[in-house]
Amino acid sequence: MNILCIGDIVGKSGRNFINTRLPKLIQEYKIDFVVANGENVAHGVGITKNTYDELVYAGVDVITLGNHTWAKREVLEFINDKANLIRPANFPTNNPGNGYTIVEKAGKRVAVINLVGRVYMESYDCPFKKVDEILSKIEDQADIIIVDFHAEATSEKLAMGWYLDGRVAAVFGTHTHVQTSDERLMPQGTAYITDVGMTGPYNSILGVEKDIIIKKFVTLMPGKFEVADGFAIFTAILLEADDNKAVSIKRLNILEE
Repeated sequence: MNILCIGDIVGKSGRNFINTRLPKLIQEYKIDFVVANGENVAHGVGITKNTYDELVYAGVDVITLGNHTWAKREVLEFINDKANLIRPANFPTNNPGNGYTIVEKAGKRVAVINLVGRVYMESYDCPFKKVDEILSKIEDQADIIIVDFHAEATSEKLAMGWYLDGRVAAVFGTHTHVQTSDERLMPQGTAYITDVGMTGPYNSILGVEKDIIIKKFVTLMPGKFEVADGFAIFTAILLEADDNKAVSIKRLNILEE
């Protein structure tokens, strides 16, 4: 099974790339299943019903979120109704939404688990204990298991990769918006990358207008973040997986024409 995992989609630039190019990429790479992080899809922070609909229409099968899950309060109106929209499983237990989902596609039951890190982040529940809890529930319900670990620290992400080696098909990191070059197949068959990267405005600083961020560093004065415009960069990983083991992992890094 060919699985595409797309990094944080940022704003209109990122959405436009997904809308125009994703259907062609699905055909070109014979992709069976698409996972994308959508926590920055609505003008750089959060997700709305319209932006959710755009991603699904373009071909995204499961949308994961992160620490900006609740940035747009509108998400509270539909997150419980969308089985393919998940938020970090180690959020407080009384939060709306679900932390994992299982979708049947191309004859396979694909589970996607969303986790958020704790290092340099908020005081979330332990992602390691939470993923153990979920895996114990779904081990007989899924053929392939994919984990989006939305975290800041490279050490925490790599620890999760080793922790889950042989138990899931892939662990891919999101959140930092910078694609890392450490993709690998781990010894027990789990594909791993520290961060998939960002799909959004290329001439920006993590998707935000350059001058705003530069001024903030120079003056130490606060400023309102604005999502940059212009052509996009698309970053993702392409996985081949079979029986919850990864066969291959390939980084994709495409500049908009």
